[in-house]
Amino acid sequence: MSVVFERVFHLPLYGLSRTVQGSVDSPMIFFILSSAFFIGGVVIMYWMHNQYHLDIVVEPAPPPTHAPLISVCIPARNEERNIRACVEAMLAQDYPNLEVIVLDDRSSDATYEILRKLTLESDSLLSRQTREQAPVLQIISGSDLPKGWAGKPHALFQTAAHARGDWLCFVDADTFVTSQALSSCYAKAIQTNADMFTIMTFQILGSFWEKVVIPLVLTALSVGFSPRKVNDPNRKDAIANGQFILIKRSTYDAIGGYESVKDQIVEDKAIAERVKWNGHRLIVADGMRVTRTRMYTSLPEMWEGWTKNIYLGLRDQPSMLMLGTFGGFIALVAAFFLPIWPLTGIFWYLGGGGWMAGTVIIKAMLFWVLLIHERAKVARKLEISSWYAFTTPLGAGLFAAMMLASTWKVISGKGVTWKGRVYSQ
Repeated sequence: MSVVFERVFHLPLYGLSRTVQGSVDSPMIFFILSSAFFIGGVVIMYWMHNQYHLDIVVEPAPPPTHAPLISVCIPARNEERNIRACVEAMLAQDYPNLEVIVLDDRSSDATYEILRKLTLESDSLLSRQTREQAPVLQIISGSDLPKGWAGKPHALFQTAAHARGDWLCFVDADTFVTSQALSSCYAKAIQTNADMFTIMTFQILGSFWEKVVIPLVLTALSVGFSPRKVNDPNRKDAIANGQFILIKRSTYDAIGGYESVKDQIVEDKAIAERVKWNGHRLIVADGMRVTRTRMYTSLPEMWEGWTKNIYLGLRDQPSMLMLGTFGGFIALVAAFFLPIWPLTGIFWYLGGGGWMAGTVIIKAMLFWVLLIHERAKVARKLEISSWYAFTTPLGAGLFAAMMLASTWKVISGKGVTWKGRVYSQ
């Protein structure tokens, strides 16, 4: 066994230039590095898993007695998979006074045909509660993208131009709501004196790769954006979730609407900044009980989508670019080091490492127990098996690859492609 141990520790994998048995410094160096990794890892792990503070929670609420007209605006580009379920859910709202406006943003799939059929079927889709005041379904076709506009802001701008409501509700086509969602969000918006009210939606995870990668991505996002800071009117922090935004029409008009952020790819963050920085009340809340979203269904979709999102978040801020590069490197190290850490200690112990090797094994295993515990809590919250906590190194490796690929796209100026449109610096 000692021969095997010597051969293992000759490998660059462990960073030792000589065998442990023939070296005085290498075992101590590894022992110190292992201790530093353990202490730093526990601190970072605890910090990362305690940043998601959504103090305002949307609970199911009955329809309001005073119900101003709300215009639900849904942009759809190549959304044949989702558009029917999204629109049907909106038509089934118990909110008594709404119109639903859907824009087909020059789709190349069956989106428009599905929407056309929905207009013919809409009467039969209405719930009994809303039948007396049926929501109006309006389908419009998007125009060519003008110079200087990004795709989604232009689509949202067009839907808002057709809206008649006192409130505008912008909803992505891959977002599905309960029948009480609009009533509940409107009630909470009034309660919190919000001019713009946005929610974090429950993320539906279906495929293996979704369950491996997206929980880690959501944890990373919670570190970057603090809901408590966003909801504090004395701070400049502003963010919104474009999957569901409810905004007063007067506020929308006062800030210049989506035309004021027409060239912004991350349009939800840009419009949130316009709202808050102009003195209006911005609220972000937990809306997981009333809304669900499924962003991607496969690894290629996730790679394209999250690489695009990360790229867009990094490209305009040098500090975020540096943080993203560092974060990608840390995730890569974690993906590589976590599996071999306890194995290294075991080989060392079997080769005569004594108490130092035993301590490394204990620290490695304790760290794994803590990590699995935290990741299992995240998995249960997302309604997936706790066993996916054990895929953390795999997910970290993929997340690191997306971070580093996005960073390279920023540095190289190559940009990204999303739904047939190229976005570059």
